Amino acid sequence: MNKKQRRTTTDDEQPTTNFTINQLTKMKYYLVAGEASGDLHGANLMKALKAEDPAAEFRYFGGDKMQAQGGKLVKHYAEMAFMGFTEVILNLATIFKNLKACKEDLIVYQPDALILIDFPGFNLKIADFAKENGIKVCYYISPKVWAWNQKRVLRIKRVVDRLFCILPFEVDFYASWGMKVDYVGNPLLDEIAAFKVNPNFRQMEELSNQPIIALLPGSRKQEIERLLPEMLSTVKNFPNHQFVIAAAPTFNDTYYDQFIGEKSVKLIFAKTYDLLSVAQVAIVASGTATLETALFRVPQVVVYKGGRISIAIARLLVKIKFISLVNLIMDKAVVAELIQEDCNTTKIVAELNQLIEGNKRNEMLRDYATLADKMGSEGASERTAKLIVNDL
Repeated sequence: MNKKQRRTTTDDEQPTTNFTINQLTKMKYYLVAGEASGDLHGANLMKALKAEDPAAEFRYFGGDKMQAQGGKLVKHYAEMAFMGFTEVILNLATIFKNLKACKEDLIVYQPDALILIDFPGFNLKIADFAKENGIKVCYYISPKVWAWNQKRVLRIKRVVDRLFCILPFEVDFYASWGMKVDYVGNPLLDEIAAFKVNPNFRQMEELSNQPIIALLPGSRKQEIERLLPEMLSTVKNFPNHQFVIAAAPTFNDTYYDQFIGEKSVKLIFAKTYDLLSVAQVAIVASGTATLETALFRVPQVVVYKGGRISIAIARLLVKIKFISLVNLIMDKAVVAELIQEDCNTTKIVAELNQLIEGNKRNEMLRDYATLADKMGSEGASERTAKLIVNDL
């Protein structure tokens, strides 16, 4: 029986409820993720959707992790992620080309549900288009409209059928705009819960017994090139520590070597959780990694640098007290945020010295425990998948 052939029940006939979704119809899902974190969360959601709907078909903009779940990868996020206002302007031609390709593909595929994952600059435009063309729009991982231009909530109310939030404070924020949303928990909790500590990690990666300072410079070219040199400038100040870079799999050794030079720094690809499981402290690019680092209970310094014009515009528009997810969720300054001119060797070193041992380290670890309680339990992907399939 397909969607167009469903029949109604008579007054003396009760509908049957003991069926699975794949006995009714084959559902088609179209997902759009535009960066590494979206690829990770998209892959977990696809896995959960398959558990709820074994006959599910997938088509998507995403990455390697989503591709490993099956379906058809239309475009890789490596061709889509641009950071900052000026970077977006410089790459407008590529962005418009990608938007056009996504819209055309949606019309051809005609999915039962479009699932947009974060990446609001691109995805809200796709949501507009999908709504106009009668395609059900689900948004997983809310756009950060609470940070700036909050009136975008009105647009979301108009074009999004179901919004799934992963930060606790977002429920109250949307309620203040008269919008009901679902808090499903944070998908990072799923990923961390599934992670198995490798007791031989140090040996396998030829790491010494010195305490480790982990460097997490992000996965985007622009942020790596702005932040990694500042991170590496601190190496000389900690001769009794071992520095290890959590390298993004989209780049190679040669790319990172231009920043490392002759410094004694280890490079490890695609094993960020293994690295965090053995790190004493970390220097982390602002973004999802700050929350991951906190959930691994690693004291951290958060850093961020953008283009001058981008930062100037952001300071005019952004209306939040903090930039790191840790501080935003806790609504207080748990971790130091060194932004723009404050992101320098002297200040990073000063913060690290306080986190290696002492009161500030202990206080941060206590705050991390409270943060974990606020985040709740794992299962975000499963909860979201159930809600989407039930809607269909």
